[in-house]
Amino acid sequence: MIRNILIGLGAIIGILAAVVLFRTASYGADPVGGRVELPQAPAISSDRGAQNLAAAIRFRTITVAPGDPRPGQEEPWIQLHQWLEETYPAAHAAMQKELVPGTLTLLYTWEGSDPALKPILLMAHQDVVPVNIGTEGDWTGAPFEGEIIDGYIYGRGTIDDKGSLVALMEAAEALAGSGFQPRRTVYFMFGHDEEVSGSGAEAGIALLKARGIEPEMALDEGFMIVDPSPLTGKPMGFIGIAEKGYLTLEIIATGEGGHSSTPPRDSAAVRLARAVVALDDNQMKADFSKPPVSDLFRSAANDMPFMQKMAFANLWLFEGMIDQQMSGIPAGNAMIRTTTAPTMLAGSAKENVLAQRASAMVNFRIHPNNTEEDILEHVRTVTAGIEGIEIKVGQQGIRGEGASPVSPTNNLAYAVLASVAEAISGGAPAAPGLVLGATDARYASAITPNVYRFAPAIMSPDDLTGFHGTNERLAVENMGRLATGYAQIILAMDAGE
Repeated sequence: MIRNILIGLGAIIGILAAVVLFRTASYGADPVGGRVELPQAPAISSDRGAQNLAAAIRFRTITVAPGDPRPGQEEPWIQLHQWLEETYPAAHAAMQKELVPGTLTLLYTWEGSDPALKPILLMAHQDVVPVNIGTEGDWTGAPFEGEIIDGYIYGRGTIDDKGSLVALMEAAEALAGSGFQPRRTVYFMFGHDEEVSGSGAEAGIALLKARGIEPEMALDEGFMIVDPSPLTGKPMGFIGIAEKGYLTLEIIATGEGGHSSTPPRDSAAVRLARAVVALDDNQMKADFSKPPVSDLFRSAANDMPFMQKMAFANLWLFEGMIDQQMSGIPAGNAMIRTTTAPTMLAGSAKENVLAQRASAMVNFRIHPNNTEEDILEHVRTVTAGIEGIEIKVGQQGIRGEGASPVSPTNNLAYAVLASVAEAISGGAPAAPGLVLGATDARYASAITPNVYRFAPAIMSPDDLTGFHGTNERLAVENMGRLATGYAQIILAMDAGE
């Protein structure tokens, strides 16, 4: 009897092992999306691009709050526009330039010869975040001087996002100078206030919509080739096919006030603390089953160590373990779930007075698998057992909207972007990804389902710390990659149907 049981258990274990190994061997065998043969781009100088980016950095197009630049503060944007016209004469001769009404957002139209082909929309933004006061001396190159030191252009906006803006114009100048005439109309849109609200891009998209324009692809900032990727330890291209949404809730706790010398055991501050800790202890559920997360892991599989690949190939068995490991890494946690971030706390106005009302602002970055109502229901459930808790949707903040739609990977646009990423990286895999912050691209989903977030550059994790931080910089070599990559994107989309 025991012998038969052991034989049966051995057979079950053998079958399970076979299933696990088979799924592991076949996992990630085919890349996500198609690929295309890339046209040859005209010769583009990295050094020229670097010098022009350095010049663009010197225009202090800084935004701090929605509504910037305020009346009378528009001069840096106006000077940047004039500089673009002077620096890229062939591009400006080939394209029609206009300002989106009521904004400083630039819209260029390069008219195609075949009106039956849907256009493409290429986006970047002119504005930059400020430098923290007192940190200017921590920079290797001054933040607004555009200094080139040891093969890097230093300055605020080199990565976010004047590098892409200048590279797009370098590509347009090279293509126009070579005599290229597009069949498919090309639009360039350079928002003026992405860092604070994106109202310029929003107005620009509304303008295109009013004109009945439905692009075949919209492309903006977001991802690039990362070397090494934290997922595999090897180079990997990431193409953003969605971005997270933004919601802030105000958690309010009420209780008895009075003098702190005779405090109750369950004050408003204590109730608020319990609610905040409960939300931190009970994160929203992760979901590995849907794009872009499912496709990201599948695309990376062939570069993963065997045990890691086995775990992702067999989520039915290892999902809990993967969730636990990724949850311990802030960026990994943000990729797989809607994140919960208590950010602002308020209570009594004096240290010896009990608060009758204590509040916390909790910011949620919404995963495409969740809605705002999902978050509200989650917060209500988690805090249901705490007396005196009220939940309100925050009225402050620059955004409050759900995650963007997830763009497809089975079309020409994704195939072109993946092909460019793999060509630039020397054959490293390209994978769809989820952009954790907000970009102007979120507005483009109003006119096209094919919205992507990718810049054809190679960056290290150290380079990426410059986003909104000290020593933001871009390699001179990347200016060549960016401009050439954008030119190839335009050419390949123009060649496709």
